[in-house]
Amino acid sequence: MNGERITSLSRAGIAVEVVPETGSTNADLLARAPQLTEPVLLVAEHQSAGRGRAGRSWLSSSENSLTFSLAWKFDGGPQMLAGLPLAVGVALGDALGTLGVQVQLKWPNDVLKDGAKLAGILIETQAAQGGGTWAVIGIGLNLIMPDEVEAQLGRSAAGAPWLARMERDVLVAALLDALADALRLFARQGFGAFSARWNLRHAWQGQPVVILDNGQVLQEGLAAGVDDSGRLLLDTAEGRSTVLAGDVSLRLSE
Repeated sequence: MNGERITSLSRAGIAVEVVPETGSTNADLLARAPQLTEPVLLVAEHQSAGRGRAGRSWLSSSENSLTFSLAWKFDGGPQMLAGLPLAVGVALGDALGTLGVQVQLKWPNDVLKDGAKLAGILIETQAAQGGGTWAVIGIGLNLIMPDEVEAQLGRSAAGAPWLARMERDVLVAALLDALADALRLFARQGFGAFSARWNLRHAWQGQPVVILDNGQVLQEGLAAGVDDSGRLLLDTAEGRSTVLAGDVSLRLSE
């Protein structure tokens, strides 16, 4: 991959850097946030210490996956970013659909293909000097899912071989364009501009689910999509309730 070529292929007007290897692109951009003045996309051909939500690791390799982080500055504090991971999921879903890969979304931050995880989203924030908040949006996208990697994960995961055959610079530019458009819209209108599109891709709409936190069942009911704040809606025996994003897992009820 070539950062200058990705920049030239993209219409987003954002600087792109490509490194052969790093521990975590999110960690790198968070460390650089105090010096940043403009958005930047950092792509790693290999990421040795990638992180998922709740401290989980993300397995990646240059042959089988695509890992990158986008640093983007928002006005206001972190509380203004409610629903941002879901908006990013919508942007990825739309971009992947345009590229011929149809996906669904799992609350709060997973992209699924045929019911298995295709991509994950991790957003970390840091206060910006002079006001505002830097959001570092990390994305790991599986392209090919070898059996041995699934064995390491201990669960099924999806791949997108069609994307693996694309030229990587073209693929990254397409994803960057979709993300930049979404982040600009989010900055103006918040998650309310995305909720209907998220619900159209909701993987488990109407399905019985349980909400877990550290293995403990917090709530259960029928998944009913999300509201304009990005909260998960559950239809329970007591009526409709809402679940805030956090260290919570969602799974189909057994």
